[in-house]
Amino acid sequence: MSLPPFLNLYKDIIAIPSISSTDSSWDQSNLQVINQLATWLEQLGFKNEIEAVKNAPGKYNLIATLGEGDGGLLLSGHTDTVPYDEKLWTTDPFTVVEKDDRLYGLGTIDMKGFFVFIIEALKEIDLTKLKKPLRILATADEETSMAGAQQIGQQKKFKPDYAIIGEPTGLSPVVMHKGNMSEGIRITGRTGHSSDPEAGLNAIEVMYLVINELKKVQQKLKDNYSNPHFKVPYPTLNFGAIHGGDSPNRICGCCELHIDMRPIPGLTTNELFMMIKQALSEIEKRYPKSVDVYHLHEPIPSYQCPLHSDLIENAEIYTGNSAESANYCTEAPFIQQLGCDTIVLGPGHIAQAHQADEYLDLSFVKPTKSVIEKMIKHYCS
Repeated sequence: MSLPPFLNLYKDIIAIPSISSTDSSWDQSNLQVINQLATWLEQLGFKNEIEAVKNAPGKYNLIATLGEGDGGLLLSGHTDTVPYDEKLWTTDPFTVVEKDDRLYGLGTIDMKGFFVFIIEALKEIDLTKLKKPLRILATADEETSMAGAQQIGQQKKFKPDYAIIGEPTGLSPVVMHKGNMSEGIRITGRTGHSSDPEAGLNAIEVMYLVINELKKVQQKLKDNYSNPHFKVPYPTLNFGAIHGGDSPNRICGCCELHIDMRPIPGLTTNELFMMIKQALSEIEKRYPKSVDVYHLHEPIPSYQCPLHSDLIENAEIYTGNSAESANYCTEAPFIQQLGCDTIVLGPGHIAQAHQADEYLDLSFVKPTKSVIEKMIKHYCS
């Protein structure tokens, strides 16, 4: 049985909803997408392993392998999409619409469509001539917890020499990006009547002290850390949300602050977390058991491909584009745990991701197929 043509493959994969969300009313299993990819890849001679993601019930990874042993090339992507706002979309998100030299649909670039490019490139290659293993990895829940990629990185079942993650980079090789940390700081005070403020412990007033200390950390990061490859060269700390109190005539008993931090390569998520803890240590001593610092989600490390890697050199040659950095996060730091040089490289632009009327510009079709073919032949032949 022959595989469907390019456009039909695209239509089939986009038609399968696979939203991941922290909101349970949106969250969906990705198993149907995994099964469809496995069916297509099996027709090309791949051996498939479908595994449940332990920390994400109902979610699955696919490891499809052509060849034996370690080494070779890994092509990787995630099978989930973000939710969508039906009122803002002018087309059905799950129906690929071709218009104005574009393919519209949820996941066309971010990033189920990348698997279609892989399959289309494989159609043009004599796979019997490959001498090193080629693996296709399809992960779950990148848009929320990255649980799928984290599990792959922890298991270390295989070790490719090189890996390419097909996120939308405008077909420019991304070789480093910042990490992401979302942290919560909760102050638990003692409530009471506002007519006697000293009878309680006002959580808002303690949070004021916390913010002052975090402002110092903010400046310390700016003064002491720098990477010129990023538009914002230093690690950032952003005050994102604050909630506290319930009435002006009560002493505030609880106040919570949520912050976002973006570590650069060379600064680990644990170092940054401990920097926050150290900054608040005196406040914790002054108000015992009143200060709680915790992760809102598991931290995502920063990532950098070794700058000497010939993967970068070949990516620049094959695409005609220079390597660059990115401010968004990907699964790269977890894939890199497999021991392989890793870059992020795929069709479409990040500006179209997470937007209504997401689309793939058809001008990416030929060059993307060509790059994938060249990479497979170079690293697996």
